[in-house]
Amino acid sequence: MLPQTEAVKDHGYEILYLTDPIDEFAIRVLAKYQEKEFKSVSADDLDLETEEEKKEAAQKVAENKDMLSFMKDALDGKVKAVVLSNKLKTHPVCLSTSGAISMEMEKVLNSLPNTEKEKVQAQRVLEINANHPVFERLTKLFGTDKEKLKTYTSLLYNQALLIEGAPIEDPVAFSNQICGLMTD
Repeated sequence: MLPQTEAVKDHGYEILYLTDPIDEFAIRVLAKYQEKEFKSVSADDLDLETEEEKKEAAQKVAENKDMLSFMKDALDGKVKAVVLSNKLKTHPVCLSTSGAISMEMEKVLNSLPNTEKEKVQAQRVLEINANHPVFERLTKLFGTDKEKLKTYTSLLYNQALLIEGAPIEDPVAFSNQICGLMTD
């Protein structure tokens, strides 16, 4: 179960768990059922908040704009953006996508046989839970130790990939980063 599902359930929405690779394509064709629109919990545009929650979130984003930009730059093109999440409750991080291609669709399209094609890449967005203790640590590091913040950003991105069921790009570097934290 993806971490984003908690907030969706709390807002009273039902969740369809689609487990076959073709399911997402079928849902996109259907678009809605009995005037109910289908939306992916992995999309970056769920729009679950009240107006008051949106104002609070906008203020928190403004306060942390420089840190979020720094984290995006630290990921060196792996994500389109680093944002504060409105759909995480207990998890510190998740990946969402911006645009028409989701992470699941990326997997399906890249598994199709065609040796001459370029790999399809979803526009990934790293979402950070601003109410999680990890976020507090990130904000402290932004003011005191930007190199360690880069390491934490990389770890959080790889954690989000693992949660999403995607492979991490460099398992050895990931392992070394974890060992480095354990020996600090």
